[in-house]
Amino acid sequence: MNAFIEKKLMPIAAKMSANKSLVAIRDGITLSMPLLIIGSLFMIIASFPIPGWEEWLGKIGVAGYLWKGVDGSFSLLGLVSVFGIAYSYSRQEKVDGVASGLIALSSFITVTPYVNRAVVALANPNVALPDGFAVPAGVNASYLSAKGVFVAIIIGLVSAAMYNWFIKRDIQIKLPDAVPPAVSRSFSAIIPGAVIITMWLIVYGILDANNLPNLHELAQTVLGGPLGLIGSSVIGVMLIAGLNSIFWFVGIHGGNTVNAIMKPTWIDNLASNVAAYKAGEPLQEIFTTPFMDNFVYIGGGGATIGLVLAIAWYARKKNGSKQTKAIAPLTVVPGLFNINEPAMFGLPVVMNVTLLVPFILAPMVNVLVAWAAMSSGLVPLTRAEASWTMPPILSGFLTTGSVMGAVLQIVLIIIDIALYLPFFIAVEKHFKKQEAGE
Repeated sequence: MNAFIEKKLMPIAAKMSANKSLVAIRDGITLSMPLLIIGSLFMIIASFPIPGWEEWLGKIGVAGYLWKGVDGSFSLLGLVSVFGIAYSYSRQEKVDGVASGLIALSSFITVTPYVNRAVVALANPNVALPDGFAVPAGVNASYLSAKGVFVAIIIGLVSAAMYNWFIKRDIQIKLPDAVPPAVSRSFSAIIPGAVIITMWLIVYGILDANNLPNLHELAQTVLGGPLGLIGSSVIGVMLIAGLNSIFWFVGIHGGNTVNAIMKPTWIDNLASNVAAYKAGEPLQEIFTTPFMDNFVYIGGGGATIGLVLAIAWYARKKNGSKQTKAIAPLTVVPGLFNINEPAMFGLPVVMNVTLLVPFILAPMVNVLVAWAAMSSGLVPLTRAEASWTMPPILSGFLTTGSVMGAVLQIVLIIIDIALYLPFFIAVEKHFKKQEAGE
């Protein structure tokens, strides 16, 4: 088993973790996460589960402004991500990330279709239309949000790669050394920027002139379709959760590899739930970023909340091993806030075959149990993002807007403890044998 992991699996995992494109996708989407959390805070306030709360906010005229705050944050995820992806990729290549990010952002707007004033006029008869044709009124906001993340990935990576190619081959405008660096960098971006934006303009023009789907719709079909099948099915998500644990087991950050690929799908699902809730329609998507962070990876990758609580239990026993008593304070408190690196590398969990079975099994069981609870209607679907460091029970309540979310987390924690406990007993016995030998 160890030989297979070291010779076959670990090199693959290491390459994925160090892949510049995956790192850029992870960093770019992470850059937008504060907006998700801020928007969720507005949403939680606007829809706090107290009878009459939403009606009261509407009467005092505050509800509309709170939902405006939701729109102002959720609706920028794609826009922020395209900048962040290009910025991260160019920084890894030791090239000016800000200029690269701005060019990618401009390219993103270039391929995004406008909302036609004729469409606006249907909703607002007071809009005056010019004779004979309709003039663009603005960018379709839905494409700037989670729906635009797939295009953000494509444009961010392609534009950054092209920008890096120009700069590294010195195809740029150079100014004298006396010119301030900020001005010099701006001029150096003109040639590559003009070429890159023109290229994306041609792509948009070809699709538009031939009445083909725009780039956002194509990306949703080509990338979003297959990833959606995996990331929105219980079997697919269980496999992802297991694979995340396997990567962690060999010392590779699973969240930076497997989850980075699937995160656009889960963010898009969350945005769909937010839009449905705002419209007063039933929520449809079970698998979202808060579902994964707060109901699957409880305590961190591998759902190690069960492990750290088992450690805490044995640390309180008089006959507990010295190693367990020493590890407990370092692992339990961070674990309650979903920070499990102390347990991963201090116990350790990494490359510890004794804990491999529950480490893979616990998050997979969490997926199955949480999916069953939500699909049956026992627990509402997630509709708000919570910080990944928010302790369980509280996060379950806030992300679902229901006490049943917190109850589900308690059930999952009990299951995780039951899964980890027999295997940690074996670890504890090993600790005692070591200490007896000493």
